[in-house]
Amino acid sequence: MPWKTCNQMESKLEFIADCLRGDLSFSELCRRHQISRTNGYKWLGRYREDGEAGLRERSRRPRSSPTRSGAALERRVLGLRREHPVWGGRKIRKVLENEGFEGSLPAASTVSGILRRHGLLGPGTRQGSASVQRFERGEPNDLWQMDFKGWIRLDDGRRCHPLTVLDDHSRYNVSLEACPGEDGRTVRPLLVKAFRRHGLPRQILCDHGNPWGKGPSACGRQEATPKLEVWLMRLGVEVIHGRVRHPQTQGKEERFHRTLKAEVLDRESRWRSHGHCQREFDRWRRVYNEKRPHEALGLQTPSSRYRLSKRPYPERLAEEESFYLGDDVVRMVKGKGEITFRNHSFYVGRAYSGSPVALRQQETGVWDVYYCWKRLGSVDLTKASKKKGRYHSIRNNV
Repeated sequence: MPWKTCNQMESKLEFIADCLRGDLSFSELCRRHQISRTNGYKWLGRYREDGEAGLRERSRRPRSSPTRSGAALERRVLGLRREHPVWGGRKIRKVLENEGFEGSLPAASTVSGILRRHGLLGPGTRQGSASVQRFERGEPNDLWQMDFKGWIRLDDGRRCHPLTVLDDHSRYNVSLEACPGEDGRTVRPLLVKAFRRHGLPRQILCDHGNPWGKGPSACGRQEATPKLEVWLMRLGVEVIHGRVRHPQTQGKEERFHRTLKAEVLDRESRWRSHGHCQREFDRWRRVYNEKRPHEALGLQTPSSRYRLSKRPYPERLAEEESFYLGDDVVRMVKGKGEITFRNHSFYVGRAYSGSPVALRQQETGVWDVYYCWKRLGSVDLTKASKKKGRYHSIRNNV
């Protein structure tokens, strides 16, 4: 004989019917129906209270949830998320703490849960990433990182090239400018603006692109130094370059560009003008520096770690000769970037044309070449060819 199949509701009704007949003890009924006495009493009590309706399955959701977020908290969390669509639970919780949120401050996981309940955080989203080893300079303004973010197209067909300058120690965004191009004439006045506001850094790290990269020289060699770098040398700022094809050397700039893209560039579908770009850049820059918690800073803001430089921008540059010593031999760099010394021609770089450089003897026949305070390299007269019209490059160019 085949087993009789029935659903759970039918099983409950059969049990109640047997109970009401009273033919067997309650324990024996529960044993035959293969249920616990606890469930048996529960079903019987619900039936007597609400009839057949009381036997229907009830929600397991608790009637009260003491740990459930309050309405005010949820509104503020959702408001912050609308303002900053890529911020996660940790950042938003830190902002709530900084704002002095009234009431019990939730855990970051609670904030993430609010976002997830409202469909603002995918179920697979992980807060945070794998542990990485970070390197940073010990003090603000010890090193700035500078680069251009990839261009964006404006409504009129022109391009906007965002110039970004970041303090290595604090991740403070020193400068975020909407530029029409990527050349020294554009960058220099913007750096002057930043220097006047923040003071001078000790070093600036750049890649090898325009306008701080190397270009071809008049004699077929690679230019050692662009004009912009020569100007920075005179200010007492050393320019250093990352390894070629190694953008991770400027990892903080690369990460900043990803944040800029996610929080600004991807949120606008149309950019009307350079002025429109600059207004949005200025608005977001304040949020980034002063409000947005930074994961690499222990959820502190960049402005909390940044300090103005104690080296003010000099409105008048010091004379180049003032850096040279009494025993130095000074030569003026000619129009094609070369100097003449002891009947030999040495190529220094076109960027130094019209400027004096100093030769400082180190040993017999070997002289170091300086521009202001910066050692450019050395010349070795014992190995220099006497062939007329031939340029020799200075060695150990840096």
